[in-house]
Amino acid sequence: MNPLERYIRYLRAERGYSSHTIRAYQRDVEAFAAYLAAGPSALVDPASTRIALEQTPPDIEQFRGVDRNVIRSFLAHIQTTGDSLRTAARKLASLRSFFGYLCREGLLERDPAAEVRGPRLGRTLPEALTIPEVTALVEAPDLSTPLGIRDRAILETLYSTGTRAAELTGLRIEDVDLAHRAARVLGKRRKERVVPLGGPAIEALRAYLDIRGQLGNPAHRVLFVNERGGPLTTRSLQRIVARYARQALTRRVTVTPHTLRHTFATHMLDAGADLRIVQELLGHESLSSTQIYTHVSIERLREAYQAAHPHA
Repeated sequence: MNPLERYIRYLRAERGYSSHTIRAYQRDVEAFAAYLAAGPSALVDPASTRIALEQTPPDIEQFRGVDRNVIRSFLAHIQTTGDSLRTAARKLASLRSFFGYLCREGLLERDPAAEVRGPRLGRTLPEALTIPEVTALVEAPDLSTPLGIRDRAILETLYSTGTRAAELTGLRIEDVDLAHRAARVLGKRRKERVVPLGGPAIEALRAYLDIRGQLGNPAHRVLFVNERGGPLTTRSLQRIVARYARQALTRRVTVTPHTLRHTFATHMLDAGADLRIVQELLGHESLSSTQIYTHVSIERLREAYQAAHPHA
């Protein structure tokens, strides 16, 4: 088993990362391995990357020859092919994780990625909808149809709980306790948390559960289903949210399930919720991940001040 395969197995078995996260790490390390094996041209086309790796599978000797200058050259090259600074920063984070693993396993004596400083990234504040906008969004589905009833339940649950897209599509019927107004969510690294459900979400979920069997007569226990009765995918969820955003909102803004998560956190803090409570509800391991929402709320206060105060 080559070092990359061992690393992927480690991420899956010991770190408990999701399949989506593992694929992202794997693609980044594969791109770097292809760069080492076949030179910069391997990064022009993903097919070239695969061919290079098939011809020369990565081995530990290949990585032992890497120093910080090689990693810097790799990061510089991917930016010349059109990738952003944020993409370069993500790839560097993947390489730090990979080389850190090799060092802990005793396969390398020195971690070259730890010696590379990442690119400076400006802070990007999350987009949050206003209360009238989120109200228009969740009320957009047509409740005269089973799909519309399902979509209202989806939108209400996203906004009520602040769950991630994968967390919502992973919900099972037994995870939702309408009597106690709560849902059990399986988050990143398979960590469970309980999130409260608001009144509108409870009402929407009750209506949806009454008609769920009309959507393809599903035999499984996954809560949200597609029109044929199969489990709803995150890609389908993204399309549903985007469609209603185009239909309901007057301003042009990209709305995703994560937008509703941002909106949930921002509205909670705007209303005076404690930051650590919001951290717990979002399932953030670090408080620093939640603190960006304090910047969002301050920015919203500043905008209101600029618009309303005569001497602003």
